[in-house]
Amino acid sequence: MEPMSDVDLLGQVAQGEEAALRELVERHSAWLLLRLRRRTSDEDLAREAMHDTFVAVWRNPKAFRGEGDVGAWLWGVAIRQLVSRLRKKAAPLPVAAQVISSLSPIVRSAEEELLIAVEHGSVGDALRTLSPELRQVLRATVVDGLSTREAAHLLGIPQGTVKSRVRIAKSKLREQLLLGEAW
Repeated sequence: MEPMSDVDLLGQVAQGEEAALRELVERHSAWLLLRLRRRTSDEDLAREAMHDTFVAVWRNPKAFRGEGDVGAWLWGVAIRQLVSRLRKKAAPLPVAAQVISSLSPIVRSAEEELLIAVEHGSVGDALRTLSPELRQVLRATVVDGLSTREAAHLLGIPQGTVKSRVRIAKSKLREQLLLGEAW
């Protein structure tokens, strides 16, 4: 008997089948955690983001619209969970918490700093003007560091499409960022 596809497992998760979720966790948690660890120096933060990913899948498995690869979709959920946790970490602290944190500073990785800057700075504003398809390929190739071949496989689109979307997205971002500087 052939193992179930990830899409079939998500369908069973939507019907409340815990065993299907367990199977998805077994299939995807190792590589997700590895990739999340590359994005943060905080091991606990990476584990929490991975845990949050599968909680989000359990709560809303129908968020996967059947487009592309389930693994790519899971990575998108995971990176959003990580960014959400990073935002919470970066939120202003009450005075007492500021004093405590100054005694034992938390060192963020360069990738954490970049993710926060991208989400909250002018680049984040420019990214939000792009279509979802263009944002998706930029995140896969630039933020996640995938090759165009890997991005094409994970997104379920031809490699040439990834290349052309990256080119278009970079051009539009350049335009948006140059317009922002004019102000």
